[in-house]
Amino acid sequence: MFFLVAPVPLHAGGGGATTAPQQAGQPPEPAGPPPAAQGWRAVTVAEGLKKPWGIAWLPDGRPLLTAKGGTLHTVRDGRFERIPTDGLPKVFTSGQGALMDIALHPQFAENRRVYMTLSTGTREANHTILVRGIFDGRKVGGIETLFRVEPMKSGDEHFGSRLLWLPDGTLLMSIGDGGNPPRRVGGILAREQAQNGRSHLGAILRLTEDGKAAPDNPFLSRDGFKPEIWSYGHRNIQGMTLDPETGRVWVNEHGPKGGDELNQVKGGENHGWPLQTQGRDYRTGELIGNLSVPGAAQPKAVWTPAHAPSGLAFYTGDRLPNWRGSLFSGGLVSKDIRRVALDGDGNVIGQNRLYIARRVRDVRQGPDGHLYALTDEDNGRLLRIEPAQ
Repeated sequence: MFFLVAPVPLHAGGGGATTAPQQAGQPPEPAGPPPAAQGWRAVTVAEGLKKPWGIAWLPDGRPLLTAKGGTLHTVRDGRFERIPTDGLPKVFTSGQGALMDIALHPQFAENRRVYMTLSTGTREANHTILVRGIFDGRKVGGIETLFRVEPMKSGDEHFGSRLLWLPDGTLLMSIGDGGNPPRRVGGILAREQAQNGRSHLGAILRLTEDGKAAPDNPFLSRDGFKPEIWSYGHRNIQGMTLDPETGRVWVNEHGPKGGDELNQVKGGENHGWPLQTQGRDYRTGELIGNLSVPGAAQPKAVWTPAHAPSGLAFYTGDRLPNWRGSLFSGGLVSKDIRRVALDGDGNVIGQNRLYIARRVRDVRQGPDGHLYALTDEDNGRLLRIEPAQ
């Protein structure tokens, strides 16, 4: 089974819709849906998994997949197959709560360690946690909790949460800001926690393999900051990836009522939310903050209307050679994958749209050099992106 795209040209190596160069320190112009890409198709690898969330790849080429309800799966002979877990904490699955991302330890072949993020607790008190278990080829057992986000919050919004290993062996973990108004945490609007250094909410954390603060984190010795914080001022990052050649870390994050962002992130940065945003208040329609705030890093791209980004991949494969070096951002509301072409300095030079017609929860490059996507639906699918026949 496969789905073909609309035949709108994409020249070899080109960026599709071109983007005007962004001036240093200035906000980018918001972009709506870009033109369609051609020359690809989406092939269904397996279907029938309720609300899949994240993908990691085993050394033998099989995927490990999380599902919102708290289950783990692989694919065998074109079917999703359940992987038992032993010791997984109870998952809080209301609203945006889920068993979320999954990542294998860089030395997985030797230690068999699997890392996952999940929301746990109750509607009145919940938070995101990081757990680790051992995959013995049949089940993931010995699961232990390595890290708990502080403070706890109420409601069922904005948990994050993606994982990304850095070349130095540390682990990045993205955390949402806690929710939309009128949701409050610690006596202030939840979104204001993203500017509170004493809170993990609205931040990217950098941890050791054992879930501790990395010993050279940028805010480790600064008063008023949690030692695990690597960057802050984020709303709700649901895609995170690495350019392996340059070491650049890329994230996509949800804005409110438009203002979704693609960011290149460095340790120690403040990305401004909610003081700096192109998003608008859901209730009033008014801009929430300013377009630019001194000292805050600017996004590389802004999507308005909402793309609702989730899942992000930096493509290095050879199956789609004209797209090598591009970012691919999955879209929940837009039901597409945005291809973002970059120049050598990491500037956005163009975008194209791979319309999937389903909510896209994750996008990853597989060990075979293809792109893969997970669809966020009750009959969720694992799709492989191939050159069109």
